[in-house]
Amino acid sequence: MSLEESTPFSIEMDPILDGCALEAYPGETMERRIANGDFDPEGKAFTVFNPRGHPPAIRLRPMAARPKSLEGRTVYFVDVRFMNGKDFLLELQRAFNERFPNVRTELRQKRGGYTEDDHDLWAEIQANQGLMVMAIGHCSTCAPAVAVHCMNMEDRGIPTTPIVTQAFQDLVAAIAYKAGMPELRFTFVPHPIGGKPASELRACALGLDPTTQIPVMDEILDALTRELTQAECAKGQLERHQPRLLGANSEDELHDMFRDAGWSDGLPVMLPTPTRVAEMLKATRHAPNEVVGKMRPTETQEDWSYTVEQVAANAVMAGAKPEYFPVILALAASQVTAVHSSTSSFAAMVVVNGPIRHALRMNSGLGALGPFNHANATIGRAYGLLSRNLGGGAVPGLTYLGSQGNPLNYSSVCFAENEERSPWPPFHVQKGFQPEQSTVSVFRGRTFSHLLEVREKTWPQQLLNLVSGFTPTPRTNLTLLVEPLAARTFKNREGFETKEQLAQWFHDNAKLDYKTYWDYQLVINYIEPLARKGQEPFASYLAQDEHSEVPRFADPKAISVVVVGGEKNAYWFGTDFGWLKSVCIDDWS
Repeated sequence: MSLEESTPFSIEMDPILDGCALEAYPGETMERRIANGDFDPEGKAFTVFNPRGHPPAIRLRPMAARPKSLEGRTVYFVDVRFMNGKDFLLELQRAFNERFPNVRTELRQKRGGYTEDDHDLWAEIQANQGLMVMAIGHCSTCAPAVAVHCMNMEDRGIPTTPIVTQAFQDLVAAIAYKAGMPELRFTFVPHPIGGKPASELRACALGLDPTTQIPVMDEILDALTRELTQAECAKGQLERHQPRLLGANSEDELHDMFRDAGWSDGLPVMLPTPTRVAEMLKATRHAPNEVVGKMRPTETQEDWSYTVEQVAANAVMAGAKPEYFPVILALAASQVTAVHSSTSSFAAMVVVNGPIRHALRMNSGLGALGPFNHANATIGRAYGLLSRNLGGGAVPGLTYLGSQGNPLNYSSVCFAENEERSPWPPFHVQKGFQPEQSTVSVFRGRTFSHLLEVREKTWPQQLLNLVSGFTPTPRTNLTLLVEPLAARTFKNREGFETKEQLAQWFHDNAKLDYKTYWDYQLVINYIEPLARKGQEPFASYLAQDEHSEVPRFADPKAISVVVVGGEKNAYWFGTDFGWLKSVCIDDWS
């Protein structure tokens, strides 16, 4: 069937990944039951609000027409710039040339980071009527990037086959489905590819796809030349509706549904009954059906939208009081997920500033980072739940890929800054807000390290040791959570009159030797492409002598300092969390 002969259509789909060749995942059976109407509230004894957001409709995209053979065509082997994907593609190209000596091949490394387009390369492939083999999908962001690049090339009439390691099979199937090309012809290879010598990479190229048990070479040939099926030519729109209300005959049945559908954080939740949601909504002047924003687990996932009412349902589930709701709405309005889907297992951190800290009796002192305050705990928990349910995230293997996960995801490390005991202006004032405004600030990171006091003789080396394990990235991921006793020592004894001066000190003194810096995998992934494109300061770093040192933290303005703690002892934390956004809470009251 030709593309012109394909028939447009519109159907209503289940809110799960129907149509994808996925293994069963937590929540699939329950979501199918919900889609089938098993929890229709009509005639049920108990009714609750559905805590899920609105997934967007899927626009089906036909794939590119295939040639009958590769004769006279050029096959481009394109490295997306992750791990040793280029080495793998080199072995794959060599094996391909031996198998098809009359087919011209080109090995290219895409410019920029793996999510960026390489417009010149795409134009060259299109101008030459080429075909594209792209690799290697090897992580939670590069695997979707490989799929997205290939789908975009299919839109341009270029036949492709994305190559992904088997560990990310379900993820890329879901990505392709949501992006409207569920039949995208993937080739899978054993995981991992990273760190393998050339001999093992060649064995992968000559071996079997572990999913289909078809030889990789045969699968690539088939993907590039087999005639399209009717499904691969399909156009139209798939709607995915979520019911507003759900019902059951007992509260236990509802609790089971929320747990089995994966809507909780593994802990018991408060059921979002109409009465509880109505009480929560009284804390804001915004209408229940007002759209608060959109959220996605990663850059290559889809945006889900959500309303004030849906945020309220998640706030109820977390056990939050109605007076906390403006803070939770502001977090939702940030449109930044607390459950970022990265194999590096990110968590979120939430810092509240301004008068609302006292109104809500939030903890900024003793034990502020721990589970000792109702407002801190439930606001942070609500942020995680709304990110999971409203932003389409947190399904392990599909929308959450944290290799180990992060225990900080339970409460998102939510606390208030101890403005009264700080020798410096509060964090929100640094970000341009007025002292009398109340704000919530969102950070993302992974780990903490700690230090006792600010030692008089050796504090500089101790501070450098504090951050010695933090990996350099394009974003300067450093936030200091300074205990008030230590903060005053920094100012009164060491002369740091402002937080900005302390941040500048870390920029000036925390350095890595040139060779070590440029051998960090995340630097290779993210910073080196920016440097080669001429972006400063990274281009200048790359141009330095190989015996020089490179700043670990590129931008001192991105280094954050927050004062928190109860002045029992000057223990304080350095973290690799980076500030992302601050939102005015007053706008959501």
